[in-house]
Amino acid sequence: MTAPPATAASSASEAPKRKAPDAATATALKLFVVLARAQRAIHERTQASLEAHGLTGTEFAILEALYHKGPLLLGEVQRKILVSSGGITFLVDKLAERGLVERKLCPTDRRARYAALTRKGETLMAAVFPGHAEAICEAMSGLSRAEQKQATALLKQLGLSAASQGGKA
Repeated sequence: MTAPPATAASSASEAPKRKAPDAATATALKLFVVLARAQRAIHERTQASLEAHGLTGTEFAILEALYHKGPLLLGEVQRKILVSSGGITFLVDKLAERGLVERKLCPTDRRARYAALTRKGETLMAAVFPGHAEAICEAMSGLSRAEQKQATALLKQLGLSAASQGGKA
């Protein structure tokens, strides 16, 4: 005679009992999940304003840096938007093919290249940035301005602390 098939209720009761995490671990895990969900919701809300103009978030980040800072060395752009050196070259090449960015030689270092917005890139950013900024403001409107400042300070502190820990596991 064979045993009856396991039901959801019986298999759940057979699952190994795990010790609940301590309070500090439970709090950290909850914060991690809440941060991830908040980031995803905000990203989804703000991404629509970029996709309407055929831009990815990373492409927009490059254009936005150049729009507000002016021409930048490719390494500076890379550090601002946190992509690899190969990634920044690929992305700038894509934006250059679309006529939004141009590469300029560095007068003091023949190996270095600047990225700069073209007139077309300036025009696009003048059209895209205000709506994107508005979408971000709307996405953040669940917090008061004071709460946004407090959250910014706390998240900056959290990020700096996590970065200083390096690759510790």
